Amino acid sequence: MDSFASFFQGQQSSRNSWSYESLKNFRQISPVVQNHLKLVYLSLSCALISASLGAYLHILMNIGGLLTTFASVGCILWLSMTPAYEEKKKVGLLMASALLQGASIGPLIQVAVDIDSSLIISAFVGTAIAFACFSGAAMLARRREYLYLGGFLSSGISLLFWLSFASSIFGGYAAVFKFELYFGLLVFLGYMVVDTQEIIQKAHLGDLDYVNHSLTLFTDLVAVFVRVLIIMLKNASEKEEKKRKKRS
Repeated sequence: MDSFASFFQGQQSSRNSWSYESLKNFRQISPVVQNHLKLVYLSLSCALISASLGAYLHILMNIGGLLTTFASVGCILWLSMTPAYEEKKKVGLLMASALLQGASIGPLIQVAVDIDSSLIISAFVGTAIAFACFSGAAMLARRREYLYLGGFLSSGISLLFWLSFASSIFGGYAAVFKFELYFGLLVFLGYMVVDTQEIIQKAHLGDLDYVNHSLTLFTDLVAVFVRVLIIMLKNASEKEEKKRKKRS
């Protein structure tokens, strides 16, 4: 009984701690880490602008495809192997990888433009709101509170990989694709929380490589944005198909 009482007391105290004052209380995050987070989010914003430019270049010149995907992966690997003191080089590689990644999803953006360009804005706004909520929750929570979820999320990524591999051999691609779409969205939303807390924890331990950290969050954002946009495109196509059937 004592254990149950202590559990409910802990739950009650955690609810009481969520007040307006807690939203302003960043004492768990030191000034050095706060400054580091500002650099991370500034770099993330610049990477998003670069990715938007890459998608726009694809619409103009049709440059997106496997080549830009491999080039983006190459830039990411090069960035990860570059030491932290070569700051300008790392920032340049981040912008280059974001530009190439934007060009790689350019074909999807082109499809959205052809169907309904407002879907792109809706998907981006929805992704931005989700990122702000999940990342903000990670910053307001206790340190390392959600890091244990990393193992479950990694298992989820492995599950998605093996399901995709199995569907390519045994068939059933449509059902697997739908599962991958929604389950993958949940996984990368979880990564927004885990990666934010991991960045804060690493910064507290002295790892202030804001370029690598912004790349991590950028990858999460793109993964969520792509899935949200595909879901919206799928729903829009189904609605259009229903309208055509009614007319006929």
